[in-house]
Amino acid sequence: MSDAYWDAFFELHRDLPREGPGEDADVAWAAEIADLKPDARICDAACGPGADIAALRRVAPQGHVDAMDKVAGFVEQARARQGDDRNVTLSVADMSDITGPYDMIWCAGALYFLGVTEGLRRWREALAPGGVVAFSQVCWFTEDRPKAAVELWADYPEMTDVAGVAAWVEAAGYTTLATRKISDRAWEDYYGPLDQRIATLSPGASGALTQVLEEARTEAAVWRAHRESFGYLLSVVRPNAV
Repeated sequence: MSDAYWDAFFELHRDLPREGPGEDADVAWAAEIADLKPDARICDAACGPGADIAALRRVAPQGHVDAMDKVAGFVEQARARQGDDRNVTLSVADMSDITGPYDMIWCAGALYFLGVTEGLRRWREALAPGGVVAFSQVCWFTEDRPKAAVELWADYPEMTDVAGVAAWVEAAGYTTLATRKISDRAWEDYYGPLDQRIATLSPGASGALTQVLEEARTEAAVWRAHRESFGYLLSVVRPNAV
């Protein structure tokens, strides 16, 4: 993609509350599955604008959250949201370089950048004894895959189904403790503000911005039309004993 495309992309996504579907209930559920303690140390890998940090702090009120993202603008936005919470550390960093030790690594919709199996293998040494990884991953939920949905995800040919995600986890030497489908509400929490941003930017848009706006508009429309066929699966997984 050209620099003009990415400039337009970040123009669209600037100051959005979320960079993907999710809700506080997902964090609470993952913490319960993990039996997370109040003083847990958590990594928010690829935190985006920090949408999940407050929820992560609530499940570990005496703990600490290290939140990181490669995009400096997202980290600055997250820092503005968090204020002076001394139990949150924000940094511009690559999630492939996590060191830990962490009781939970939380990764909302971004592990696919590393590859689920490869990313989990990388993170094994960053987990404290008994620690878990909680990650959401786009996947197919039905064998019937509408053409529009297939076209939407054409640039991600590795996309698999629920069983395929479980196989990736197993190949990394982990056990899946539980899974949860990301809810419709969580998707609308992302697409609602995005819809408003598209409406604001559309008048007078041209060039790369027009392309980016149309892609985002199409993405939301396809999910709303075919939400039963694909979505995000939240998995809580733990490394097997060596």
